[in-house]
Amino acid sequence: MVERELEFYLNNNHWIRGMRGSLTAVFLLLITVSALTPVRAADTGAEGGSATSAQGGDSAQAEGGAAASNPLAAVNNTDLKWTYLQINGPNSSRRNDFWIKGGWLFAAWGKLSYELTYTETDITGSSEKDWESLSLKPIFFIGSGQLGSWKYRLATGFEWILDFDNQEQGIGSGSDQIAPLFGVALSPRQGTTVIPLVQHFVSYSGNDVNTTGFRFIVVQRLPHQMWTKLDAIAPYDWENDRFSATAEVELGRMLTPLFGVYVSGLAGIGNDRFIDWGASLNVRFSY
Repeated sequence: MVERELEFYLNNNHWIRGMRGSLTAVFLLLITVSALTPVRAADTGAEGGSATSAQGGDSAQAEGGAAASNPLAAVNNTDLKWTYLQINGPNSSRRNDFWIKGGWLFAAWGKLSYELTYTETDITGSSEKDWESLSLKPIFFIGSGQLGSWKYRLATGFEWILDFDNQEQGIGSGSDQIAPLFGVALSPRQGTTVIPLVQHFVSYSGNDVNTTGFRFIVVQRLPHQMWTKLDAIAPYDWENDRFSATAEVELGRMLTPLFGVYVSGLAGIGNDRFIDWGASLNVRFSY
């Protein structure tokens, strides 16, 4: 009953769906503020510390780049991303995503992750391009400590996804969504972080979405200010009874304490996969 009342309220208050331009402006202001006023967490937890940690030198530089690949890390970063995807299907459709993505550590106990996506695709038979979505994700660090030799950090939060209503062009899901999440970052040894996450996506306007996403991440720091990451995502679509997965391998290097580059390759898994394969070229600003 409460869910129906919430959906009715959101669907019949069009100011929510009409405020995307204002939210995008706030989003860009947020990036500027986060870059000019960085905040560092006192508790670094499970390999999610500051790039200006007491380790200093190359270790701190590498930590800053690797930690930003951990979605539960207490760091500030902004990434500019280009991702090419080959869509699974008989038409060999493509998709190019251009992203501004990052996180702002507003306090020792929380951060705000953000993501703005612009897409070009020919999935409709002709090339179409437009804004896809804006995502804001507050994450709260609810506990950290050590069990034996394993350090850990617990986190919870939710993601607010605003779709830009371009589904007729083959862009976006055609729905606005709320997605609560829970995760834990585990560090069995220095330089290694393991992050299991679970997140449930539900739409409150537009097309029906009811999906549970399981995610497993391993981030490993490497010599010479480098890092690598394995990111496996397995969503289950309750509406259509579909289960698929995507695996991504990332390799990056910090060229300075504040700037790095990384590349990644993606592969779709399962008969219901959305993509066959993909590749990504990215730059990272850590501050």
